[in-house]
Amino acid sequence: MKKLIYISAILALAACSKPKDKAAELADLKKQQADINSKITQLQLEVGKKDSVKTTDVSAYTIKASNFTNYVQIQGRIDALENVTAYPQSPGSITAIYVKPGQKVTKGQVLVQLDNSVLVQNIAQAETQVNLNRTLFERQKNLWDQKIGTEVQFLQAQTALQSSIKQVASLRQQADLYRIVSPINGTIDQMDLKLGQIAQPGTTGIRIVNANYLKVKADVPESYSGSVNQGDSVLILFPDVDDSLRTKVTFAAKVIDPNSRSFGIEVQLPQNKEFRPNMTAVVKIANYSRHNAIVVPLNSIQKSDEGDYVYVNVNGFAKRKNITEGATSNNLTEVKSGLTAGDQVITEGASELGDGDKVRILQAGN
Repeated sequence: MKKLIYISAILALAACSKPKDKAAELADLKKQQADINSKITQLQLEVGKKDSVKTTDVSAYTIKASNFTNYVQIQGRIDALENVTAYPQSPGSITAIYVKPGQKVTKGQVLVQLDNSVLVQNIAQAETQVNLNRTLFERQKNLWDQKIGTEVQFLQAQTALQSSIKQVASLRQQADLYRIVSPINGTIDQMDLKLGQIAQPGTTGIRIVNANYLKVKADVPESYSGSVNQGDSVLILFPDVDDSLRTKVTFAAKVIDPNSRSFGIEVQLPQNKEFRPNMTAVVKIANYSRHNAIVVPLNSIQKSDEGDYVYVNVNGFAKRKNITEGATSNNLTEVKSGLTAGDQVITEGASELGDGDKVRILQAGN
């Protein structure tokens, strides 16, 4: 009986121990399976990430500290320092024309004569009276020198002579009003007069230009009133004659025009036969300059709500750098902070990049 009970106990223990071993084995296998699945997932992520890395072909610009100048560009025109129209001072019929368009003239030269025949006759008559008064005065003076006659007679003769001389001078001045005289040295630029034509003051005239003294005139917007001044460097382009000139601003007005909200500037030009009054000129005034500046191409700068930024090539990867911009000129922008000399800024292809993207530099410049 005891033996039977012992055998039953052994069988019961054996029956109970077998399921426990399988459960442990199953748990162990499940753990191994979980570990393997975890490793598979990790490997899949790493392989997938490796396969998803895309290389973007870009161009880059290597920064070098350089001089930077910002220009204010406006349109102007050539004008003559001496560009005048000569008019008669009294109306009259044109009796003689002494010049023609394109002819060089000198200051004070008579260009056109108007009819002043009445005054000429009056002058002739007045000169006759002067001659008579001079004779009478000389005779009276001789008598007075000999203590003959009275002082009153001498003074009357002297006064009559002086009065007649002044009358002749006055008539000649009036006669001078009946002509057109050149006020400057220059060239006849425009004239459309005919013999017999009635010339009127302020209406009928001859334009005279001294092409040896030309200037460029332009109007600068009011917003640049604090940065554009007399003496500033200026680059002037002349598209019509394919020429350019570097010089200085010779005059900058202090008063703002209330209608155009601008102020005028002038730049004196050297003598050049190709320059003509009213010719178009592109004026580029240097209103800001800085030495050892950091500049980047304008197309490399990106915009965002957080501010402006560029991408820099760092060991084959694009790194985003926030920047502070300055002035822009000739498609180059000054960077006041965020970059240093030697940085390789990505230009072409920058708009397609994200921070950390792999890049390949196809073209590099500076």
